[in-house]
Amino acid sequence: MSLSTTAPRVPSRRTDLVTPLLAVGLVVMWSSGFVGAELGTRYASSTTLLAWRFLLVAAALVAWCLWRGSRVRRRDLALHALVGLLAQAGFLYGVVAAAEHGVSAGTSALVAALQPMVATALAIPLLGESVRGRQVLGLAVGLGGVGLAVGSDLLGAQAAPWWAYLLPLGAMLSLVTATLVERRTRPGGNLIEALAVQCTVSAVLFMGLASVTGTLAPPMEPGFWAAVLWVVVLSTLGGYGLYWVNLARTGVARVSALLYLTPPTTMLWTWWMFGDPVGPGALAGLGVCLMAVWLVRSGTATMSA
Repeated sequence: MSLSTTAPRVPSRRTDLVTPLLAVGLVVMWSSGFVGAELGTRYASSTTLLAWRFLLVAAALVAWCLWRGSRVRRRDLALHALVGLLAQAGFLYGVVAAAEHGVSAGTSALVAALQPMVATALAIPLLGESVRGRQVLGLAVGLGGVGLAVGSDLLGAQAAPWWAYLLPLGAMLSLVTATLVERRTRPGGNLIEALAVQCTVSAVLFMGLASVTGTLAPPMEPGFWAAVLWVVVLSTLGGYGLYWVNLARTGVARVSALLYLTPPTTMLWTWWMFGDPVGPGALAGLGVCLMAVWLVRSGTATMSA
């Protein structure tokens, strides 16, 4: 996927306008995935939701690629498949399974928000990215803001099995690995081709898992199909598409910093949709996260030649 750049480009006036819009879109769409997980698991298991999610989106994307006559090289096909298993199958299974076992959307978003620290720390030795002191400070401030935003949610969360909290942790590590693999290998092809391969691999995986566990048959409730449509359009096409687009325009540190905004944004989603209260701690955390993102994105992350 030729989405990476070897050196930062001088931003034009048009770029200055587009980049913030892409960043806002990423935060909103990425946060929708945690809400979609809670919506879908009210009607079916995690494997059922993920199987039908990826089956529908893969069918649409593959049909588009066939109509366009797209061709992907064997090397790129293998790399996109690996990235898909990590960034989509691995990450999403952890998030959706955590919701199925009682971990709240806010808590999952909190754990997933540790991704900026891990990704940035690994990007320095593995990718040659340089991170300025201002960015390090911003990442640290963002971590504090995330804890402040969802602290009340953690304290008031319903009891869930201890191992269920390892699921979003594994999801976060899977996404970090996928991000570093993509930046390191830079597979060719455009975004649609990449998502088509990634979603197809994920569809095969989850259709197989759902068949083996007897959870393939979907429920007939309209709410389930509304949740599937939600995660297909907003989370997969919107969230993942914008993730890779933003990654190509900036860098791992700056894109990862945006994920600090997902826990408070997720809490706003759940307040609007489910009536979950948003306390003063969440609002204060949102302000801290905004400051952290400004600190990170105002610094210039560069890539070594």
